[in-house]
Amino acid sequence: MTLSVLLIVAYLIGAIPTGVILTRLVGGKDIRSTGSGNIGATNVYRVAGRKLGIITLVGDCLKGIIPLLIAQQGFDLTEQGIALVALAAFIGHCYPIYLGFKGGKGVATALGIFLILSPLSVLCVLLVFILILGIWRYISLASISAAATIPLPVLFFERSFPLFATTLVIVGIVIWRHRANIERLRHGTENKFKV
Repeated sequence: MTLSVLLIVAYLIGAIPTGVILTRLVGGKDIRSTGSGNIGATNVYRVAGRKLGIITLVGDCLKGIIPLLIAQQGFDLTEQGIALVALAAFIGHCYPIYLGFKGGKGVATALGIFLILSPLSVLCVLLVFILILGIWRYISLASISAAATIPLPVLFFERSFPLFATTLVIVGIVIWRHRANIERLRHGTENKFKV
């Protein structure tokens, strides 16, 4: 399997709309027309309940994990090739062909990617996420803060320029896709997370 085929496979796996599929399977409304309209775990959690929200989180995370496990098993890829597979899966989630290229914000899929490529970095930013969420109770603020924090740990632990460059792209997209949340945070209208 060539790198180009792996990239297509990674994109198509990343593009699977977990939240949309799960909410439809349980007979709910289209998650895109309910709550915030986002297909990610937070909106599913708020609209369809804790159980489905957690399953969506795991599913979206697996979309980052599975393509990388495929790429790492039996394929002699360079660091650049692995980084590109990761990016393809992430782009798939954010811009899925199955939904007219209108997807999620990419946080859970990025989590899956970094769990494989830099688990120590995940531990670092998980602390940031928990701290920010615990103090201010905003999932969006915690996600943005964690995303902004991860490039340096990745560079420190992995010493890989291709992975670092890919991390910067992922972080940029995550923050860009949170721009509406950023505006709501600025105006004090963002929804707080309720357990």
